[in-house]
Order: sequence, then structure tokens, then C-alpha cells
Amino acid sequence: MGSAKSSGTTASRTAPTADGPREGDVRGGGRRRAPILRRGTPVGAAGTVSTVLCGMLVLAACSPDAGSGDAKGSGAGRAEASAAPSATAAGGPGGRQGGKGGAPAFTVGPDGVTSWNPGGLGREHVTKPVHYPMIPPVGGDHAPVWMNCNGDVYTEAVPDVNAVHSLEHGAVWVTYTGRADPADVRKLAALVARTPYSLMSPYPAQKAPIMLTAWGRQRTVGGADDPAVGAFFADFVQGPQTPEPGAPCTGGLAR
Repeated sequence: MGSAKSSGTTASRTAPTADGPREGDVRGGGRRRAPILRRGTPVGAAGTVSTVLCGMLVLAACSPDAGSGDAKGSGAGRAEASAAPSATAAGGPGGRQGGKGGAPAFTVGPDGVTSWNPGGLGREHVTKPVHYPMIPPVGGDHAPVWMNCNGDVYTEAVPDVNAVHSLEHGAVWVTYTGRADPADVRKLAALVARTPYSLMSPYPAQKAPIMLTAWGRQRTVGGADDPAVGAFFADFVQGPQTPEPGAPCTGGLAR
């Protein structure tokens, strides 16, 4: 190697001294020169050669992972690996997903019902506003007073914090938007009116025209005649998910 040869002048300039490091070593953060192999220096190990090459060539190719094609040594490989979503992260049927902003994880069953981990749903009575990560909310901290839910049909939106308290008592909450068929709204209103522990109200911000919600449970339905409506009422009106079964649905807030 041509750079291994050194003249007498070079050797004199770079030889170590008793006062400290030789010229070219780092002083005050300055740039360090590549080490120079002098004639007669033994080079018996691949590690020594690798060290010299890394000092002379400021290239990432000297990295132990370089050229391996492994994602460990490749930033692009790491990016591709992290960008590929898993089936569970996508929140598909049977999948599990952590909600944004610390929202509790949920699963989506084959019947289309989304279920939230009840341990992640707060149950404190609060008098301050509550931010719910689900729309409509399926549970969480709520107002001390519930919305009346003894078959109550509301024609205007109701406060989330009061409706969530109704869910805690075992009510099913039917919500709809202006995109819902008026005939479906009338049929659902009739169903709620004859079903204790249920309530109904418009909810313009929800993603689907008609949604059904219980404590920790939610699904969309295609209309009033969707068989999923009857199944949801049968399963979740005072169902096993209810934190306070038998608590009243009268004597609360009425609008």
C-alpha cells in the first residue's frame, strides 16, 4: 500500500513525543488524521487492517453491518419494516389496536361489534368536560347525573357526559345523523320507546348514519330492519357488560 511508505521527514513529524499525543491526534475537537503504517509495523490481524481502512476512508462501508443487506444495518430496511402494518394493528376482525392519545385497546368481533377493554374505561363522576376518543363515546368518566333512558327518544343531541352515565346503568344508546333514512329513524324510535334501558338521540358527528352503543360496545347497522339491531338489544340491554346493573334510568336529566 503506497500510503504505508513514509519518508524520514514524515516519520519525524508524526512520531510520538513525551509531551503528549503526536501531531494529528485530536486536540480541542480538531480533526484526527488517519494513522500511518510505518515500515516494519506488523499487520497480522484483519481487525488491524479494518481499523486502518476506517481511519483512511470516511465511508459507511466500514461498518460491521455494511453491505450485509440486513435491515439491521440499513436505515431504509428499518423504515420498510416499521411501515408494514400488521393484521392486528389494523384493527380488523379479531384484531387489537391501541387507540390514539392513550385510548383503550379494542377488538372487532366477527359479528361486527367493537368491544373495548373495560379496564381502560374510567368510571369517575366529574363536573369538568371530558374528552372521549370514541364517537359516540362507549364509556369513561362522566357526569354525576345520567340521561333518562327508560325508552326516552330525544330529538336533539344530548350531552355525552350524561349519556355515558346511562350506558353505565346498562342502557343501549341509538344515535343517528341526517343521512339516516327517516323511515328507519321512526322505526328505531318506536323500538326504543317500548324498551326500558334504552335512549335515542341525533349525533351529527358520528361516522355512520346509524350506530348502536352500550358500555364498552358499539356497532353500525344498515337500517332499522337490520337483524343486528335486535341482536344488539338482546345482548346489551342490561347485558353482562353493564358496570351497574339495575341502577335507575329515570330521575335523571330529561330534555
